[in-house]
Amino acid sequence: MKVAEILKDRRSWFRDCRCIETLSVIPTGNGGTIELVNTQMYAPTTLAAARDFWTLRYSTSLEDGSYVVCERSLTSATGGPDGPLSSTFVRAKMLSSGFLIRPCDGGGSIIHIVDHVDLDVSSVPEVLRPLYESSKVLAQKMTVAALRHVRQISQETSGEVQCSGGRQPAVLRTFSQRLCRGFNDAVNGFADDGWSPMSSDGGEDITIMINSSSSKFAGSQYSNSFLPSFGSGVLCAKASMLLQNVPPLLLIRFLREHRAEWADYGVDAYSAASLRATPFAVPCVRTGGFPSNQVILPLAQTLEHEEFLEVVRLGGHAYSPGDMGLSQDMYLLQLCSGIDENVVGGCAQLVFAPIDESFADDAPLLPSGFRVIPLDQKTTPNDHLSANRTRDLASSLDGSTKTDAETNSRLVLTIAFQFTYDNHSRDNVATMARHYVRNVVGSIQRVALAITPRPGSLQFPTSPEALTLV
Repeated sequence: MKVAEILKDRRSWFRDCRCIETLSVIPTGNGGTIELVNTQMYAPTTLAAARDFWTLRYSTSLEDGSYVVCERSLTSATGGPDGPLSSTFVRAKMLSSGFLIRPCDGGGSIIHIVDHVDLDVSSVPEVLRPLYESSKVLAQKMTVAALRHVRQISQETSGEVQCSGGRQPAVLRTFSQRLCRGFNDAVNGFADDGWSPMSSDGGEDITIMINSSSSKFAGSQYSNSFLPSFGSGVLCAKASMLLQNVPPLLLIRFLREHRAEWADYGVDAYSAASLRATPFAVPCVRTGGFPSNQVILPLAQTLEHEEFLEVVRLGGHAYSPGDMGLSQDMYLLQLCSGIDENVVGGCAQLVFAPIDESFADDAPLLPSGFRVIPLDQKTTPNDHLSANRTRDLASSLDGSTKTDAETNSRLVLTIAFQFTYDNHSRDNVATMARHYVRNVVGSIQRVALAITPRPGSLQFPTSPEALTLV
C-alpha cells in the first residue's frame, strides 16, 4: 500500500504536476475506492498553455495480494459529466492508464505501469508538437520517473543512500522539488498564483511578469519572511528560443561549468541581497560582469545520476569602493538534471536560487534557470543513407560518434529569472531584468555557434570558445 500511495501522489515525483485534487471518494463493495480527480500540469515552455485532466480513478486489492489502480478521463463520451473548464488550461485526455503492484515471494514487489495520454496537440505551435506527441518524452517524464522515485525512496529507507553535509535524503529531495516547482511557477506565471504581465518596452522577445500576492510568499518554495522590509513582490523575466544543431547536453554543461561566461556578478549580488535586510542598489547590467571563482560543492545525486543537487560558491572581487558589496562570497543552491547521454526523450535543466551561509532546511528559495528540450530531428530523403555512411566512417575515428542525423536537430531553450523588488524600484528592476535576460540570450547564441558541429564535419569546431567546453 505504501508504494501505491507514493505512485498516486504524482506531485511528489512528477515534476510537471502542479497540483492534484481528489474531489470525491466513493467506497466500493469489494473494499476498493472510486475517486474523482482533477490534475493540473505545468507547461514546459512559455510557448504553449498548461494542461489539466479530469479523471476517474479506481483502486482495489486483488485476491492474489496484488494492488491495482486504473485511471481514465471522465467525459460525456465515457458516460460521465465533463469537468469544469479553465481558461488557463487546455483539457487533455487520459486514456486507460494505471499501475499494478504484484508482491514477490521473497519480499519486495514488481510494478507494472501504463501511461497513455492525449495532450491535444492541435492547440500547440507546430514546432513543439513532437514534444506533445512523443511516447519517449512521456516515458521519461512519467513512467521512468515514477519507477526511479519508488526505487530512490526504497534505497533511502534502507539507509543505502548517503548524502553530504549530514542532511537527511528526504530534506535534500524536498529542496530539489522546491527548486523545480519554483522554476515551473515562474515559467508558467499562473494568474491564480498572483502573476500579472507588465507592460512591454516594445520588444516581444522578453516577457516580464510581476507578483505581489501575499499567498505566493506563503507557498512551498517561499516563506513569510522571504521579503524583508524592502521587498514588495517578485518580478520574473522569461523567454523561449529555438536552437538548431546544438548538442543540448553540452549546452547545459557549459552553463553549469562556465557561469562567468554568461552571468553578471552584479546581478547575482542583487539577487543574493534579497536574503538580507539591506539591499544593494539595482545594478546596471555589464557585459562581462565581475570575475569570480566558482566552486561547486556536491550535496546529493539520484541513484542513476540523472539528477544532482549542489551548492555553488561564488567568490567575488571588488575593484573600486563602490563595488565593495560585490566582494562578498555568495552561495547558490543548484539542481542539474537530464545530462545523461544515454537517455532518449528527456529534457535537461539547470535551476538555481541564492541562499545564505546558514542554509536552513526551510530556507526561502527564488529559483531561476534554464530548460533545454530536444525536439524532433529534421530529416531529408537522403539522411538515412548518409547516416549509414557516417556511422561506418565514425567507427574508424577515435572519440567521434556524431552522425549527420544526430546533428540535424532542434531544441527549445526556456529561460526564466526571478528578482525581488520594492514599490520604488519596480521599473528599474524590470529594466535591469529585461536587459540581463537579453544579454544571457546573446551569450547563449554565441555559445551555440561555437559548439554547433560544422556541416559535413564529424568533429566539433576548434574555436577557443568551443575548446573550453569539451
